[in-house]
Amino acid sequence: MADAKVIPFDEDRPRRRGAGTRRVRAVPAPEPVAEAAEPAVLESAVPVESGGAAWDRRIAGGLAFLRRRVTGDYEVDEFGYDKELTDQVLMSLMRPLFDKYFRVEVKGIENIPAEGGALIVANHSGTLPLDGLMMQVAVHDHHPAQRHLRLLAADLVFMLPVVNELARKAGHTLACSEDAQRLLEAGELVGVMPEGFKGIGKPFGDRYKLQRFGRGGFVSTALRAGTPIVPCSIVGAEEIYPMVGNAKTLARLLGIPYFPITPTFPWLGPLGAVPLPTKWTIQFGEPIATDGYPPEAAEDPMLMFNLTDEVREQIQHTLYKLLVQRRSVFF
Repeated sequence: MADAKVIPFDEDRPRRRGAGTRRVRAVPAPEPVAEAAEPAVLESAVPVESGGAAWDRRIAGGLAFLRRRVTGDYEVDEFGYDKELTDQVLMSLMRPLFDKYFRVEVKGIENIPAEGGALIVANHSGTLPLDGLMMQVAVHDHHPAQRHLRLLAADLVFMLPVVNELARKAGHTLACSEDAQRLLEAGELVGVMPEGFKGIGKPFGDRYKLQRFGRGGFVSTALRAGTPIVPCSIVGAEEIYPMVGNAKTLARLLGIPYFPITPTFPWLGPLGAVPLPTKWTIQFGEPIATDGYPPEAAEDPMLMFNLTDEVREQIQHTLYKLLVQRRSVFF
């Protein structure tokens, strides 16, 4: 909290003067010290939090947070989502990357509903899935309601030690229609990137060319839940790790979808894993309503194909538009 501003109420009033010699003799004028002390009394009545007090409050809050973590006095939902840890720790760790490093510009945030479920569908790129994390920060920090985005992640995420636990704590869950539908029906924002590994693992020459969106399972989920679909286009993530090659044999040995070769990785070792500081733009498009369809529409393959194609085309068109407007990859 900023320091309170002290307003000396008698600053513009003329000081009291005696009416004459007799008046001074009958009622002596107040001593200058007493008169100067009056504003000090008024100032002491206004609560002021000094810098030290603010730090004390922060330290006390931090210690209380640690005590709750140690004693287990915190809540997680059925998917393992820890709201307090996400807000106070994980978001704080991702925010400098969002604000200072990638300097993300967010557009169309008003297209995300203020309440109720919605499915946000975005393009996927960047060799490592940083785009999903930046989209999560964009929704939380820029939406007036500070909503939380629950991302659907691939099986590999939940097979990796440490990453598995952090993903659960941050609200991510397995990319399956059952979990997605339960979250949507509970009024949550759910994020999905239908390109999957085909998107983040594509070569640099295919940047900003959307890959296949699967069989439209996300559309079927949105139809069953009756929630809108919000297309999302992300520009800037393609260039953070320019993937110029793929060591497929090594990828098979390690049991991963691909092993990226970039201009800096693996040649520079761990330093090559630092992403390039590109300038990002995340734009949320106009929502596509699904609540007007009958319940059996979720089983109609033609309808799912058409809606999937509509979402994909809207994302691709917005990507091209943002690329034309972009001045530079880094500025």
